[in-house]
Amino acid sequence: MPSRKPDTGWKRWFSPQHYASQPKNGAARLAKRIFVSVLGFSVIIVGILMIVTPGPAIVVIPAGLAILAVEFAWARRWLRRLKAYLKLWKNRRTRNHSKLHTPTRFK
Repeated sequence: MPSRKPDTGWKRWFSPQHYASQPKNGAARLAKRIFVSVLGFSVIIVGILMIVTPGPAIVVIPAGLAILAVEFAWARRWLRRLKAYLKLWKNRRTRNHSKLHTPTRFK
C-alpha cells in the first residue's frame, strides 16, 4: 500500500495532527489564541466597514471568519454554513440562468 503524502498548504492547518503538534504550554496557547482573535476580529471589522465604503467586503468578511476558524469551533460552523449557503445560491442561480436562455417557440 503506498504511503500517503503529508498534507501541505491550508489543509494541514485543519488536520488533527497539526493541533497535536501545537504547544502544550498554557501561556503559548493563550498567546496564539489572543493573536488569532485580534487578527480575525480586526479583519471582520474592516470587512463590515467595507460594506458602507468601497471595498471587497464579500471577500474580506469570510477571510476573517476563516482566520477565526483556525482557533474557534463556532467560527468553523459559521464558515461551513456560509459555504453551504453560497453553494446553494450558486446552484439556484445557474438553474435560473439556464431557464432564462431556453429557446421558446413562437406560434
